[in-house]
Amino acid sequence: MLRLSNSARLIHSSGEIMNYMIVDAYRIGEFPFWFHRTWTTSLQLCITLVILFRTIGLATLASLTVIIITVLYDVPLTKLENKFKSHLRVAQDERLKASSEALVNMKVLKLYAWETHFKNVIDNLRNVELKLLSVVQVRKAYIVFLFWISPLLVSAASFLACYVLKVPLHASNVFTFLATLRLVQEPISSIPDVISVIIEAKVAFARIVNFLEAPELQRENIRKKFFNHNLKDSISIKCADFSWEGNAEKPTLRNISLDVRHGQKVAICGEVGSGKSTLIGTILGEVSKTNGT
Repeated sequence: MLRLSNSARLIHSSGEIMNYMIVDAYRIGEFPFWFHRTWTTSLQLCITLVILFRTIGLATLASLTVIIITVLYDVPLTKLENKFKSHLRVAQDERLKASSEALVNMKVLKLYAWETHFKNVIDNLRNVELKLLSVVQVRKAYIVFLFWISPLLVSAASFLACYVLKVPLHASNVFTFLATLRLVQEPISSIPDVISVIIEAKVAFARIVNFLEAPELQRENIRKKFFNHNLKDSISIKCADFSWEGNAEKPTLRNISLDVRHGQKVAICGEVGSGKSTLIGTILGEVSKTNGT
């Protein structure tokens, strides 16, 4: 956070950064364990279909059809869950940002009697987060219900196919069929959890990448020029524009030229709001340069 530029600090507050470290980093760390459930579940389903085909023959196609329909029906629900989880993370960041700002500036809130206003703001943000959380949980409930009922649908479809195709049913193949379905019931039931973890890891990874790619302070260039003993001046600014937000169209300081020699004492004077602190910030590399050298 100490290396973030001022424009990046406006986007990533201290509360959001805490959310990145506590929530998003945990989601990514949890992902490798659940990732292996994807191929193990797929392998178990393939082995199950082979056993069923050797047991009830062509009636296995009914089981395969039910599984394919279940997966196809789950695709739009998964996309919606991914969309709403992204919105939920943004709402959580906004709520954490408001809460952290209120706690840090508690003296100011008490001084100006702004407690009620900030409480209403945080309550509104909590309500938005709660609505998004309820939508996400409802979508997740649909997916869980779909996959938990799928083993029952597979059994019903397989027995119906056996009846239509006149596949002989006796104790050996019926018990083999039921035992095989019981073995894959737990992996199928865990598919919603796997999908949920993958979606959360994807959202968390995108958020952390966005944070790590945020613009940083230009202190490295400042140091290189400072330690270059071949330069005549220790500080040299030529026709430069600077902006706290990094916006070239609205610079905070425009057309600044300044040369300070080694050992020279300089006082920066001016009216309130004239840009004295901004000029010092540019020398320290804390303000983004949009033009000039």
